[in-house]
Amino acid sequence: MKNIILVFTILFASFQSYGQQSRARDLGIPFTGMPGALNAITDVTGVEVGYSTIISGKGENNVGKGPIRTGVTAIFPRGKAKKFSPVYANWYSLNGNGEMTGTTWITESGFLETPIMITNTNSVGVVRDAVLKWYVDTDWYNGEDWWYTYPVVAETYDGFLNDIYGFHVKEEHVLEAIEDASSGEIAEGNVGGGTGMMCLGYKGGTGTASRIIKVKDSTYTVAALVQSNFGAKRNLSIAGVPVGLELEEHQGIDYKAPPQSRREEGDGSIIVVIATDAPLLPHQLKKVAQRIPLGVGIVGGRGSNGSGDIFIAFSTANEQAFNRDETTTVTTMPNDRLMPVFEATVQVVEEAIINAMVAAEDMEGINGNKAYAIPHDLLIKAMKKYNRLKE
Repeated sequence: MKNIILVFTILFASFQSYGQQSRARDLGIPFTGMPGALNAITDVTGVEVGYSTIISGKGENNVGKGPIRTGVTAIFPRGKAKKFSPVYANWYSLNGNGEMTGTTWITESGFLETPIMITNTNSVGVVRDAVLKWYVDTDWYNGEDWWYTYPVVAETYDGFLNDIYGFHVKEEHVLEAIEDASSGEIAEGNVGGGTGMMCLGYKGGTGTASRIIKVKDSTYTVAALVQSNFGAKRNLSIAGVPVGLELEEHQGIDYKAPPQSRREEGDGSIIVVIATDAPLLPHQLKKVAQRIPLGVGIVGGRGSNGSGDIFIAFSTANEQAFNRDETTTVTTMPNDRLMPVFEATVQVVEEAIINAMVAAEDMEGINGNKAYAIPHDLLIKAMKKYNRLKE
């Protein structure tokens, strides 16, 4: 169970059980590949995820006061206890109308040295600053005089449900997400940075999935966490079924009074984090990140000009690879053996996006704008029509 912090007009804690949430497989939606025990990014040993979910107010948007529908997600590749323990990593952007800080150094160095944080578009700065302060307060670098660091903070836009120009994400929320980070089952849907997000014409948010793969005599895990906020409803496809067209008459998003915007249908963003324990080097992780758009495309993503589709992949193998002074020896998988990793990457991205939509609940935000969760009954009906429901 994850403790999901809900901040209302007066701050108080509320708890949401992962076990109470529906997932795509619970509805009988078929997917290829073998999931891990949790079917989550935390199936990769060491990975920890935490959330701060901020929900407050309703009605007309009063900038600075709300309504608030936003949050922060924290992902630690080796967990908080490891502190400074860099992992091999790389990243890729399908369309760059978005932000993920720290990526130029990942390209240059080949290492991810920090947790990955995800929030809303206007809160990247405060999250980055809060993480830097947290490094100092917790001695992230284990006493070493480290004179530079580049936190990785990504975003998607929640300004159609959230008072995004009220700048409601504060240092305390970043620390909540960090403190909440743990292994095990994690919540999906309207949580963390995904709280106010919409996807393919319906309520979106945070989703996750994993796959177990075999490469010769070795077994590895490949997993994804997505913050899903992209796509046009007409393109929504689930397990090969044109769900968006089948549910054409069903209202997914209702803008009572949208903010002034040039947003077109299909605009939005998606952040994808791929974790694996397969021994991959940075150039191989770039190849993995470049396969992420295939999973996004399967469900209906088209890489809109107004979309920030930014992806990062890391490997928890080769724990002793990073050393500032000494030569190290590492293990790597041959390029010719990467195909199972590529296939698993596409599979987990596809399922994580659908999990985010299935777990999401209806949400009313600023000015009465509303994003409806994809209706499970109508989704099941559409899947049955095409004989694609797994009994």
